Amino acid sequence: MANMSLTKNPMPSQDPNVRNKNFEEVALGYTEEQALDEAQRCLNCKNKPCMGGCPVMVHIPEFIAEVAKGNFEEAYQIISATSALPAVCGRVCPQESQCEKYCVRGKKGEPVGIGRLERFVADWHNAHCTAAPEKPASNGHKVAVIGSGPAGLTCAGDLARKGYEVTVFEALHLAGGVLVYGIPEFRLPKAIVQKEVDGLKALGVTIATDTVIGRTVSIDELQNEMGFEAVFIGSGAGLPMFMNIPGVNYKGVLSANEFLTRINLMKAYKPDSDTPIIHPKRVAVVGGGNVAMDAARCAKRLGAEVYIVYRRGMEELPARKEEVEHAEEEGIIFKTLCNPVAIHPDEDGFVHSMTCIEMELGEPDASGRRRPIEKQGSEFELEVDTVIMSLGTSPNPLIRSTTPGLETNKHGCIVTEGDEGKTSRDGVYAGGDAVTGAATVIKAMGAGKAAAKAMDEYIRNK
Repeated sequence: MANMSLTKNPMPSQDPNVRNKNFEEVALGYTEEQALDEAQRCLNCKNKPCMGGCPVMVHIPEFIAEVAKGNFEEAYQIISATSALPAVCGRVCPQESQCEKYCVRGKKGEPVGIGRLERFVADWHNAHCTAAPEKPASNGHKVAVIGSGPAGLTCAGDLARKGYEVTVFEALHLAGGVLVYGIPEFRLPKAIVQKEVDGLKALGVTIATDTVIGRTVSIDELQNEMGFEAVFIGSGAGLPMFMNIPGVNYKGVLSANEFLTRINLMKAYKPDSDTPIIHPKRVAVVGGGNVAMDAARCAKRLGAEVYIVYRRGMEELPARKEEVEHAEEEGIIFKTLCNPVAIHPDEDGFVHSMTCIEMELGEPDASGRRRPIEKQGSEFELEVDTVIMSLGTSPNPLIRSTTPGLETNKHGCIVTEGDEGKTSRDGVYAGGDAVTGAATVIKAMGAGKAAAKAMDEYIRNK
Protein backbone atom coordinates (compact mmCIF):
# COMPACT_ATOMS: atom_id res chain seq x y z
CA MET A 1 0.00 0.00 0.00
CA ALA A 2 1.29 3.46 -0.95
CA ASN A 3 2.60 5.73 1.76
CA MET A 4 1.13 9.18 1.11
CA SER A 5 2.96 10.93 3.95
CA LEU A 6 4.10 14.42 2.95
CA THR A 7 7.39 14.04 4.82
CA LYS A 8 10.40 11.77 4.41
CA ASN A 9 11.33 9.24 7.01
CA PRO A 10 13.89 11.15 9.09
CA MET A 11 17.48 9.96 8.95
CA PRO A 12 18.67 8.54 12.32
CA SER A 13 21.86 10.29 13.43
CA GLN A 14 24.24 10.79 16.33
CA ASP A 15 23.32 13.43 18.91
CA PRO A 16 24.97 16.73 17.86
CA ASN A 17 26.74 17.21 21.18
CA VAL A 18 28.19 13.71 20.99
CA ARG A 19 29.17 13.64 17.32
CA ASN A 20 30.94 17.05 17.43
CA LYS A 21 33.61 15.38 19.57
CA ASN A 22 34.23 12.29 17.40
CA PHE A 23 34.92 11.39 13.77
CA GLU A 24 32.37 8.56 13.53
CA GLU A 25 29.67 8.73 10.86
CA VAL A 26 26.96 11.28 11.70
CA ALA A 27 24.07 9.75 9.75
CA LEU A 28 23.31 6.20 10.90
CA GLY A 29 21.20 5.05 7.93
CA TYR A 30 17.67 3.67 7.59
CA THR A 31 16.51 0.46 9.21
CA GLU A 32 14.79 -2.08 6.93
CA GLU A 33 11.41 -0.90 8.24
CA GLN A 34 12.22 2.76 7.49
CA ALA A 35 13.50 1.88 4.01
CA LEU A 36 10.35 -0.10 3.19
CA ASP A 37 8.16 2.73 4.44
CA GLU A 38 10.06 5.40 2.49
CA ALA A 39 10.10 3.30 -0.70
CA GLN A 40 6.31 3.11 -0.56
CA ARG A 41 6.17 6.92 -0.93
CA CYS A 42 7.39 6.54 -4.54
CA LEU A 43 4.60 6.86 -7.14
CA ASN A 44 6.56 4.96 -9.85
CA CYS A 45 5.94 7.72 -12.37
CA LYS A 46 5.89 6.48 -15.98
CA ASN A 47 7.95 9.45 -17.27
CA LYS A 48 10.54 9.10 -14.45
CA PRO A 49 11.39 12.81 -13.95
CA CYS A 50 13.84 11.94 -11.12
CA MET A 51 16.13 10.14 -13.60
CA GLY A 52 16.56 13.38 -15.55
CA GLY A 53 18.35 14.86 -12.55
CA CYS A 54 20.86 12.01 -12.20
CA PRO A 55 24.17 12.49 -14.09
CA VAL A 56 24.67 8.71 -14.37
CA MET A 57 20.99 7.90 -15.08
CA VAL A 58 20.32 5.49 -12.24
CA HIS A 59 16.97 3.74 -12.86
CA ILE A 60 15.46 5.27 -9.73
CA PRO A 61 11.80 4.15 -9.80
CA GLU A 62 12.86 0.58 -10.65
CA PHE A 63 15.29 0.24 -7.75
CA ILE A 64 12.85 1.84 -5.31
CA ALA A 65 10.11 -0.57 -6.44
CA GLU A 66 12.40 -3.48 -5.52
CA VAL A 67 13.11 -1.91 -2.11
CA ALA A 68 9.35 -1.64 -1.52
CA LYS A 69 9.08 -5.40 -2.17
CA GLY A 70 11.99 -6.16 0.20
CA ASN A 71 14.23 -7.24 -2.71
CA PHE A 72 17.28 -5.29 -1.57
CA GLU A 73 19.89 -7.17 -3.62
CA GLU A 74 17.83 -6.76 -6.80
CA ALA A 75 17.63 -3.04 -6.01
CA TYR A 76 21.43 -2.93 -5.68
CA GLN A 77 21.94 -4.63 -9.04
CA ILE A 78 19.71 -2.01 -10.71
CA ILE A 79 21.70 0.86 -9.17
CA SER A 80 25.10 -0.66 -9.89
CA ALA A 81 24.23 -1.19 -13.56
CA THR A 82 24.87 2.55 -14.08
CA SER A 83 26.55 3.78 -10.87
CA ALA A 84 30.00 2.59 -9.85
CA LEU A 85 29.84 4.02 -6.31
CA PRO A 86 26.32 3.64 -4.84
CA ALA A 87 27.42 3.66 -1.17
CA VAL A 88 29.39 6.84 -1.83
CA CYS A 89 26.69 8.61 -3.84
CA GLY A 90 24.02 7.76 -1.29
CA ARG A 91 26.06 9.72 1.26
CA VAL A 92 27.60 12.70 -0.53
CA CYS A 93 25.50 13.46 -3.63
CA PRO A 94 23.46 16.70 -3.46
CA GLN A 95 20.22 14.83 -4.15
CA GLU A 96 18.15 17.89 -3.29
CA SER A 97 19.47 19.67 -6.40
CA GLN A 98 19.56 16.58 -8.64
CA CYS A 99 17.21 13.58 -8.58
CA GLU A 100 15.02 14.67 -5.65
CA LYS A 101 14.57 18.13 -7.18
CA TYR A 102 12.39 16.58 -9.90
CA CYS A 103 10.47 14.12 -7.71
CA VAL A 104 6.70 14.56 -8.15
CA ARG A 105 6.13 14.00 -4.42
CA GLY A 106 8.16 17.17 -3.80
CA LYS A 107 5.45 19.36 -5.35
CA LYS A 108 3.17 18.86 -2.32
CA GLY A 109 5.50 17.99 0.50
CA GLU A 110 8.98 16.47 0.63
CA PRO A 111 10.41 14.38 -2.22
CA VAL A 112 11.10 10.69 -1.79
CA GLY A 113 14.39 10.15 0.11
CA ILE A 114 16.15 8.76 -2.98
CA GLY A 115 19.66 9.29 -1.61
CA ARG A 116 18.77 7.70 1.73
CA LEU A 117 17.33 4.67 -0.05
CA GLU A 118 20.40 4.37 -2.28
CA ARG A 119 22.64 4.40 0.78
CA PHE A 120 20.47 1.78 2.50
CA VAL A 121 20.58 -0.53 -0.49
CA ALA A 122 24.36 -0.19 -0.92
CA ASP A 123 25.00 -0.75 2.78
CA TRP A 124 22.71 -3.80 2.80
CA HIS A 125 24.60 -5.25 -0.16
CA ASN A 126 27.99 -4.60 1.46
CA ALA A 127 26.84 -6.27 4.68
CA HIS A 128 25.32 -9.36 3.03
CA CYS A 129 27.25 -10.00 -0.18
CA THR A 130 30.96 -10.66 0.11
CA ALA A 131 31.67 -12.43 -3.20
CA ALA A 132 34.25 -10.63 -5.35
CA PRO A 133 33.16 -9.61 -8.86
CA GLU A 134 34.23 -11.92 -11.67
CA LYS A 135 37.23 -10.71 -13.67
CA PRO A 136 36.30 -10.29 -17.36
CA ALA A 137 38.35 -11.90 -20.11
CA SER A 138 41.05 -9.59 -21.45
CA ASN A 139 40.48 -7.95 -24.82
CA GLY A 140 44.23 -7.36 -25.23
CA HIS A 141 44.11 -3.54 -25.02
CA LYS A 142 45.82 -1.32 -22.41
CA VAL A 143 44.47 1.99 -21.07
CA ALA A 144 45.75 4.39 -18.43
CA VAL A 145 43.69 6.39 -15.95
CA ILE A 146 45.28 9.35 -14.16
CA GLY A 147 43.75 9.97 -10.73
CA SER A 148 41.72 7.64 -8.52
CA GLY A 149 38.93 10.01 -7.56
CA PRO A 150 35.28 9.47 -8.59
CA ALA A 151 35.91 10.22 -12.30
CA GLY A 152 38.96 7.95 -12.50
CA LEU A 153 37.41 5.06 -10.53
CA THR A 154 34.26 5.16 -12.66
CA CYS A 155 36.20 5.27 -15.93
CA ALA A 156 38.50 2.46 -14.78
CA GLY A 157 35.58 0.27 -13.68
CA ASP A 158 33.62 0.70 -16.92
CA LEU A 159 36.69 -0.11 -19.06
CA ALA A 160 37.74 -3.06 -16.90
CA ARG A 161 34.28 -4.62 -17.32
CA LYS A 162 34.81 -4.42 -21.09
CA GLY A 163 38.01 -6.44 -20.77
CA TYR A 164 40.60 -3.64 -20.92
CA GLU A 165 43.84 -3.90 -18.94
CA VAL A 166 43.51 -0.74 -16.84
CA THR A 167 46.24 0.92 -14.78
CA VAL A 168 45.22 3.77 -12.48
CA PHE A 169 48.01 6.18 -11.56
CA GLU A 170 47.52 7.97 -8.22
CA ALA A 171 49.85 10.67 -6.84
CA LEU A 172 49.06 9.93 -3.18
CA HIS A 173 49.78 6.78 -1.21
CA LEU A 174 46.13 5.72 -1.05
CA ALA A 175 43.55 5.42 -3.83
CA GLY A 176 40.27 7.33 -3.66
CA GLY A 177 41.19 10.91 -4.54
CA VAL A 178 38.91 13.52 -2.97
CA LEU A 179 36.86 10.69 -1.42
CA VAL A 180 39.75 9.95 0.96
CA TYR A 181 41.63 13.24 1.28
CA GLY A 182 38.74 15.71 1.09
CA ILE A 183 35.54 14.30 2.56
CA PRO A 184 35.71 13.65 6.33
CA GLU A 185 35.24 10.25 7.91
CA PHE A 186 32.04 11.42 9.64
CA ARG A 187 30.42 11.98 6.22
CA LEU A 188 32.04 9.17 4.26
CA PRO A 189 33.76 6.32 6.13
CA LYS A 190 36.97 5.41 4.34
CA ALA A 191 36.25 1.68 4.64
CA ILE A 192 33.46 2.22 2.10
CA VAL A 193 35.84 3.84 -0.38
CA GLN A 194 38.37 1.05 0.16
CA LYS A 195 35.72 -1.57 -0.57
CA GLU A 196 35.01 0.12 -3.92
CA VAL A 197 38.75 0.21 -4.73
CA ASP A 198 39.08 -3.48 -3.77
CA GLY A 199 36.18 -4.25 -6.13
CA LEU A 200 38.10 -2.64 -9.00
CA LYS A 201 41.22 -4.62 -8.16
CA ALA A 202 39.13 -7.80 -8.30
CA LEU A 203 38.15 -6.79 -11.86
CA GLY A 204 41.87 -6.74 -12.71
CA VAL A 205 42.54 -2.98 -12.37
CA THR A 206 46.12 -2.15 -11.34
CA ILE A 207 46.46 0.77 -8.89
CA ALA A 208 49.87 2.47 -9.07
CA THR A 209 50.12 4.81 -6.07
CA ASP A 210 52.86 7.38 -5.35
CA THR A 211 53.01 8.13 -9.07
CA VAL A 212 52.92 11.80 -10.05
CA ILE A 213 52.06 12.19 -13.72
CA GLY A 214 54.23 14.98 -15.09
CA ARG A 215 57.09 14.06 -12.73
CA THR A 216 57.34 10.30 -12.24
CA VAL A 217 56.17 9.69 -15.79
CA SER A 218 54.68 11.91 -18.52
CA ILE A 219 51.62 11.38 -20.70
CA ASP A 220 53.96 11.18 -23.72
CA GLU A 221 55.75 8.27 -22.04
CA LEU A 222 52.47 6.55 -21.19
CA GLN A 223 51.44 6.68 -24.85
CA ASN A 224 54.73 6.22 -26.70
CA GLU A 225 56.86 4.04 -24.42
CA MET A 226 54.50 2.14 -22.12
CA GLY A 227 51.97 1.09 -24.74
CA PHE A 228 48.79 2.62 -23.37
CA GLU A 229 46.38 3.05 -26.30
CA ALA A 230 44.25 5.71 -24.59
CA VAL A 231 44.62 7.86 -21.49
CA PHE A 232 41.98 9.37 -19.21
CA ILE A 233 42.90 12.40 -17.09
CA GLY A 234 40.83 12.56 -13.91
CA SER A 235 43.38 14.36 -11.77
CA GLY A 236 40.88 16.64 -10.03
CA ALA A 237 41.27 20.22 -8.88
CA GLY A 238 43.53 20.31 -5.87
CA LEU A 239 45.22 23.71 -6.18
CA PRO A 240 43.78 25.99 -3.47
CA MET A 241 42.96 29.68 -3.73
CA PHE A 242 43.84 32.32 -1.15
CA MET A 243 42.54 35.84 -0.58
CA ASN A 244 44.74 38.71 -1.66
CA ILE A 245 44.71 40.46 1.72
CA PRO A 246 47.49 41.41 4.19
CA GLY A 247 48.57 38.60 6.50
CA VAL A 248 47.80 35.48 4.45
CA ASN A 249 51.36 34.22 4.90
CA TYR A 250 51.34 34.20 8.69
CA LYS A 251 51.59 30.91 10.55
CA GLY A 252 48.12 29.53 11.18
CA VAL A 253 46.66 30.44 7.77
CA LEU A 254 45.83 27.20 5.95
CA SER A 255 43.97 26.10 2.86
CA ALA A 256 40.98 23.85 3.47
CA ASN A 257 42.67 21.30 1.19
CA GLU A 258 45.74 21.05 3.42
CA PHE A 259 43.70 20.98 6.63
CA LEU A 260 41.34 18.28 5.37
CA THR A 261 44.09 16.18 3.78
CA ARG A 262 46.06 16.09 7.02
CA ILE A 263 42.96 15.09 8.99
CA ASN A 264 41.24 12.72 6.54
CA LEU A 265 44.09 11.05 4.70
CA MET A 266 46.77 11.19 7.38
CA LYS A 267 44.49 10.86 10.45
CA ALA A 268 46.34 13.74 12.10
CA TYR A 269 43.62 14.06 14.76
CA LYS A 270 44.67 10.78 16.38
CA PRO A 271 46.96 11.07 19.43
CA ASP A 272 49.45 8.59 17.95
CA SER A 273 49.54 10.18 14.48
CA ASP A 274 52.93 10.40 12.75
CA THR A 275 51.81 13.73 11.30
CA PRO A 276 50.01 15.49 14.17
CA ILE A 277 48.02 18.65 13.56
CA ILE A 278 47.73 21.70 15.81
CA HIS A 279 44.54 21.72 17.87
CA PRO A 280 43.37 25.32 17.46
CA LYS A 281 41.28 27.18 20.03
CA ARG A 282 39.41 29.66 17.79
CA VAL A 283 39.07 29.10 14.06
CA ALA A 284 37.67 31.17 11.22
CA VAL A 285 36.75 29.24 8.06
CA VAL A 286 36.42 31.64 5.13
CA GLY A 287 33.88 30.41 2.56
CA GLY A 288 30.41 28.88 2.43
CA GLY A 289 30.58 25.72 0.31
CA ASN A 290 30.57 22.05 1.30
CA VAL A 291 34.35 22.07 1.76
CA ALA A 292 34.04 24.99 4.18
CA MET A 293 31.45 23.01 6.18
CA ASP A 294 33.75 19.98 6.22
CA ALA A 295 36.71 22.05 7.45
CA ALA A 296 34.62 23.81 10.10
CA ARG A 297 33.14 20.57 11.42
CA CYS A 298 36.60 18.95 11.56
CA ALA A 299 37.97 21.94 13.50
CA LYS A 300 35.03 21.65 15.92
CA ARG A 301 35.94 18.01 16.53
CA LEU A 302 39.48 19.11 17.40
CA GLY A 303 37.97 21.15 20.25
CA ALA A 304 37.91 24.63 18.70
CA GLU A 305 35.33 27.39 18.75
CA VAL A 306 34.57 27.75 15.04
CA TYR A 307 33.26 30.59 12.89
CA ILE A 308 32.11 30.36 9.28
CA VAL A 309 32.89 33.73 7.67
CA TYR A 310 30.90 34.24 4.46
CA ARG A 311 30.35 37.39 2.46
CA ARG A 312 26.74 36.64 1.51
CA GLY A 313 23.75 35.64 3.67
CA MET A 314 22.52 32.27 4.96
CA GLU A 315 20.15 31.92 2.00
CA GLU A 316 23.02 32.25 -0.45
CA LEU A 317 25.29 29.63 1.13
CA PRO A 318 26.34 27.25 -1.68
CA ALA A 319 26.74 24.30 0.72
CA ARG A 320 24.09 21.60 0.91
CA LYS A 321 21.24 22.53 3.26
CA GLU A 322 21.80 19.30 5.22
CA GLU A 323 25.47 20.14 5.79
CA VAL A 324 24.63 23.66 6.98
CA GLU A 325 22.01 22.27 9.37
CA HIS A 326 24.48 19.71 10.73
CA ALA A 327 27.08 22.45 11.26
CA GLU A 328 24.59 24.64 13.12
CA GLU A 329 23.48 21.70 15.30
CA GLU A 330 27.12 21.01 16.18
CA GLY A 331 27.64 24.54 17.51
CA ILE A 332 29.42 26.25 14.62
CA ILE A 333 28.84 30.02 14.56
CA PHE A 334 27.90 31.60 11.21
CA LYS A 335 29.27 35.09 10.59
CA THR A 336 27.47 35.83 7.34
CA LEU A 337 27.42 39.10 5.40
CA CYS A 338 30.99 39.83 6.39
CA ASN A 339 34.37 39.46 4.69
CA PRO A 340 38.01 39.39 5.89
CA VAL A 341 40.17 42.38 4.99
CA ALA A 342 43.37 41.65 7.00
CA ILE A 343 44.96 39.00 9.24
CA HIS A 344 47.13 40.04 12.19
CA PRO A 345 49.94 38.16 13.97
CA ASP A 346 51.20 37.93 17.52
CA GLU A 347 54.85 38.65 18.35
CA ASP A 348 55.87 35.16 17.12
CA GLY A 349 54.22 35.46 13.69
CA PHE A 350 51.22 33.27 14.52
CA VAL A 351 47.68 34.38 13.70
CA HIS A 352 46.16 36.43 16.52
CA SER A 353 43.09 38.06 14.96
CA MET A 354 41.34 38.91 11.72
CA THR A 355 39.73 42.18 10.67
CA CYS A 356 36.39 41.72 8.91
CA ILE A 357 34.03 44.17 7.28
CA GLU A 358 30.25 43.88 7.16
CA MET A 359 28.60 43.43 3.76
CA GLU A 360 25.22 44.08 2.20
CA LEU A 361 23.75 42.53 -0.93
CA GLY A 362 23.34 44.66 -4.05
CA GLU A 363 22.26 43.78 -7.57
CA PRO A 364 22.87 40.28 -9.01
CA ASP A 365 26.34 39.65 -10.50
CA ALA A 366 27.36 37.38 -13.40
CA SER A 367 26.64 34.28 -11.29
CA GLY A 368 23.01 35.39 -10.82
CA ARG A 369 23.54 35.92 -7.09
CA ARG A 370 23.27 39.34 -5.45
CA ARG A 371 26.67 41.00 -5.32
CA PRO A 372 28.11 41.66 -1.83
CA ILE A 373 29.06 45.30 -1.18
CA GLU A 374 31.20 46.56 1.71
CA LYS A 375 29.53 48.72 4.36
CA GLN A 376 31.97 51.54 4.94
CA GLY A 377 33.17 51.97 8.51
CA SER A 378 31.79 48.60 9.69
CA GLU A 379 35.11 46.86 10.35
CA PHE A 380 35.42 44.64 13.42
CA GLU A 381 38.00 42.29 14.93
CA LEU A 382 37.58 38.55 15.23
CA GLU A 383 40.02 36.99 17.68
CA VAL A 384 41.22 33.70 16.15
CA ASP A 385 44.42 31.66 16.12
CA THR A 386 43.74 29.80 12.85
CA VAL A 387 42.26 30.90 9.52
CA ILE A 388 41.21 28.25 7.00
CA MET A 389 40.65 29.47 3.44
CA SER A 390 37.93 27.58 1.56
CA LEU A 391 37.52 29.67 -1.58
CA GLY A 392 37.57 27.06 -4.30
CA THR A 393 40.27 25.16 -6.15
CA SER A 394 41.69 24.82 -9.64
CA PRO A 395 43.57 21.99 -11.41
CA ASN A 396 47.22 21.49 -10.57
CA PRO A 397 49.30 22.92 -13.46
CA LEU A 398 51.74 19.98 -13.54
CA ILE A 399 49.96 17.90 -16.20
CA ARG A 400 49.17 20.77 -18.54
CA SER A 401 52.73 22.15 -18.27
CA THR A 402 54.32 18.78 -19.17
CA THR A 403 51.93 17.68 -21.91
CA PRO A 404 52.56 19.46 -25.25
CA GLY A 405 49.43 20.09 -27.29
CA LEU A 406 47.02 19.71 -24.37
CA GLU A 407 44.62 22.67 -24.58
CA THR A 408 43.50 24.34 -21.34
CA ASN A 409 41.40 27.43 -20.60
CA LYS A 410 42.27 30.55 -18.62
CA HIS A 411 41.34 28.80 -15.37
CA GLY A 412 43.79 25.96 -16.05
CA CYS A 413 41.00 23.47 -16.77
CA ILE A 414 41.45 20.98 -19.63
CA VAL A 415 39.33 21.81 -22.70
CA THR A 416 37.24 18.90 -24.02
CA GLU A 417 34.82 18.32 -26.90
CA GLY A 418 31.19 17.74 -25.92
CA ASP A 419 30.33 15.26 -23.18
CA GLU A 420 32.68 12.47 -24.19
CA GLY A 421 35.83 14.10 -22.76
CA LYS A 422 37.96 14.16 -25.94
CA THR A 423 40.92 16.55 -25.53
CA SER A 424 43.14 18.24 -28.10
CA ARG A 425 45.59 15.32 -27.80
CA ASP A 426 44.85 12.20 -29.83
CA GLY A 427 43.84 9.32 -27.60
CA VAL A 428 43.72 11.50 -24.48
CA TYR A 429 40.41 12.07 -22.67
CA ALA A 430 39.59 14.02 -19.51
CA GLY A 431 36.73 14.55 -17.10
CA GLY A 432 35.69 15.57 -13.60
CA ASP A 433 37.14 18.53 -11.72
CA ALA A 434 40.20 18.67 -14.04
CA VAL A 435 37.76 19.84 -16.73
CA THR A 436 34.99 21.62 -14.84
CA GLY A 437 36.82 22.90 -11.76
CA ALA A 438 35.51 21.79 -8.36
CA ALA A 439 32.07 20.13 -8.76
CA THR A 440 30.13 17.17 -7.35
CA VAL A 441 31.13 13.53 -7.02
CA ILE A 442 28.27 12.30 -9.21
CA LYS A 443 29.06 14.78 -12.02
CA ALA A 444 32.66 13.55 -12.01
CA MET A 445 31.37 9.98 -12.19
CA GLY A 446 29.14 10.90 -15.14
CA ALA A 447 32.18 12.35 -16.93
CA GLY A 448 34.23 9.22 -16.22
CA LYS A 449 31.45 7.02 -17.59
CA ALA A 450 31.09 9.09 -20.79
CA ALA A 451 34.86 9.09 -21.36
CA ALA A 452 35.08 5.31 -20.89
CA LYS A 453 32.49 4.83 -23.62
CA ALA A 454 34.35 7.22 -25.94
CA MET A 455 37.73 5.57 -25.23
CA ASP A 456 36.28 2.15 -26.02
CA GLU A 457 34.93 3.41 -29.36
CA TYR A 458 38.25 5.14 -30.13
CA ILE A 459 40.30 1.97 -29.61
CA ARG A 460 37.86 -0.32 -31.46
CA ASN A 461 37.83 2.03 -34.46
CA LYS A 462 41.61 2.53 -34.69
